[in-house]
Amino acid sequence: MSANFKNPHPLESDQVVVVRHPLVQHKLGLMRDKTTGTAVFRQLVNEVAMFLGYEATREVNLDVTRVETPLEAVDVPRLVGKKLVFASILRAGEGLLQGMIDLVPVARVAHVGLYRDPETLNAVEYYFKAPDDLGARKVIVLDPMLATGNSAIAALDRLKEAGAVDIVFVCLLAAPEGITALRDHHPDVKIITASIDEGLNDHGYIVPGLGDAGDRMFGTK
Repeated sequence: MSANFKNPHPLESDQVVVVRHPLVQHKLGLMRDKTTGTAVFRQLVNEVAMFLGYEATREVNLDVTRVETPLEAVDVPRLVGKKLVFASILRAGEGLLQGMIDLVPVARVAHVGLYRDPETLNAVEYYFKAPDDLGARKVIVLDPMLATGNSAIAALDRLKEAGAVDIVFVCLLAAPEGITALRDHHPDVKIITASIDEGLNDHGYIVPGLGDAGDRMFGTK
């Protein structure tokens, strides 16, 4: 099996973006290697999160303000409006969260606690906490894997119930099944990923994938 990182995938569009930067693909390849240890894996996730964050924030609004350089006054761009919200889907989303915060330290953070029922593969919520003005902010949802799409859909449902309207979903890997499901339920949500892999196995895991991202980040298996 091989992961497609060179040629466009049929599911790619303006709303489904694959970041093919050479450094992203190199680091993703290291993460796929089962011999990569927990500390290195965690650091790689943090680094790739920053690259994905650049793409996820590409369309944030800018205004102009005047500043004094050591030589003269000049008009410079500044972020305008209320700051971003990074919404981490627990627990694996925490790995991407730190890289995003390093990129935008002033961002607010939301948490959506979900676990996947091993028999039905449905998402079960156990925790939710978010800023109370989500509707006025761009919300970037973080989860390393978009597999069946059930957890992503449940998280997006919950965030929209709380008022979110401008949402981007960021993941390391996506399966075609997950992309299709998410697009069917939330066609307004842009998806940014480092790879669209071949598909899901019988247990709902992405193949070739990189294993369970949470277990590999936190050393729990």
